[in-house]
Amino acid sequence: MNTNLVLGFFDGIHVAHKELIQSAVKAGKTILITFKESPAIYFKKPYKYIYPRECSLNKIKDLGVNEILEFDFAQIAGMPAEDYVRFIVEKFSPKAIYTGFNHTFGANKMGNPELLEKLQKKYNYEYHCINPIKYNGEIVSSTFIKSLILTGNIERANRLLGTNFFIENVVLEGAKIGRTLDFPTANIEYPQNIVQLPYGVYFIKYNEYSGVLNWGMRPTVNNTVKPVAEAHILGFDGDLYGERVRFEIIKKIREEKKFQNLEELKNQIKKDINECLKL
Repeated sequence: MNTNLVLGFFDGIHVAHKELIQSAVKAGKTILITFKESPAIYFKKPYKYIYPRECSLNKIKDLGVNEILEFDFAQIAGMPAEDYVRFIVEKFSPKAIYTGFNHTFGANKMGNPELLEKLQKKYNYEYHCINPIKYNGEIVSSTFIKSLILTGNIERANRLLGTNFFIENVVLEGAKIGRTLDFPTANIEYPQNIVQLPYGVYFIKYNEYSGVLNWGMRPTVNNTVKPVAEAHILGFDGDLYGERVRFEIIKKIREEKKFQNLEELKNQIKKDINECLKL
């Protein structure tokens, strides 16, 4: 078929993913083989995504891939590594196979770049392994980016993603306390399957607007049993109830804090807004 195959799961489509995919695309027709959901889920391991899966797939398409195939991991999980190579070679007759340096496949993860290199003459393909990309001494990977998000180092995570991390959900009707403080908010639940930011106050973007988002338990008003993300969107005048919104997370401003009263909270919100306006 004179086709290049790219293998991997690709959560987030960070700068290293882009280099791998673009290397194949530059060489000709490219098919990317991935999975409908993370293999970790098959093994009953908890897994949080960087971006919703559809978003990651759209980012792959934007890089010029001709076709994306999503396999059901359960159907190949027990397949020996060489059998899997034989399977994709017989199905696609690739001229080349591309993976990252840490790609594993096959039963018990016995397949790796060394095996793909070893088998290339036997199965008549060229193997290309993309070397690790480092940022400030750290190897760029989805796992590393998640660790940055989990600790609130969102600016660094965004640089490695090449796009802004975001949370997206439907706006819920809240207690409207923000309106009494002259800072109305759009409230959403944090998406369950997305890697979680630490509680705190963040500078965000909503479309062309800037905003301040508080993510946490709202300790000052103390009227919630579960955390909520509430965003005050600067200069926005409209009703978002029931709308699906995407808040791009730009920078962590401060930790979540309990104030003595609502007046203290109002004054702090003013300071948070001024801080965001400087950015």
